[in-house]
Amino acid sequence: MAEQYRRQSALAHLKLAARTMLREEAAVLLCDRGFVGQLSLRGSGDSSFMAAVEAAIGLAPPATPNLVVESREARILWLGPDEWLVVVDGEKSEGFWRLLVEKLADQHAAVADVSEARAVIGLSGPKARETLAHGCSLDLHPRVFGTGQCAQTLLARVPVIIHQRSNEPSFDLYVQRSLAEYLWNWLEDAARPYGVAVVEG
Repeated sequence: MAEQYRRQSALAHLKLAARTMLREEAAVLLCDRGFVGQLSLRGSGDSSFMAAVEAAIGLAPPATPNLVVESREARILWLGPDEWLVVVDGEKSEGFWRLLVEKLADQHAAVADVSEARAVIGLSGPKARETLAHGCSLDLHPRVFGTGQCAQTLLARVPVIIHQRSNEPSFDLYVQRSLAEYLWNWLEDAARPYGVAVVEG
């Protein structure tokens, strides 16, 4: 596990903080969420597994496909019948990992800290869906995909996890660190016709 002081976003080298400015005409807002704690969780999904996870982090994983549940401390994204992504504050990821390992010790389960594996890009604004539609075949219409839902798909040929955070709409895009800069540049280019601004995460 990387030392805490070394942990930073995959986009840190772009110095995005120096570019933050909210332009009134911008219909798309982009931000770097910074270093985000991410725990890969695998397990049976039965009642004892769910109870153990809830005992560890105060939140039971969603059983419904492509659903996200969240509390003040964490959110859990459904990725598959036996797979979830637990998202927490970056500084708390090790603590939550230890709690999950402890509570799941008697379960057929696996917990891995994958915080270093992905960057998280925030995308919001009235033209956020249109921006995604330039490179994503997933149906993101509000009647089909709404707040509290997530999906694994391809965006600009890059594997991503999309999580709709709010009705604004606001999305979080989870992308492999090695592809984060490429995806950021693609999003800026796709959003340019609508007006795009970089904001604080």
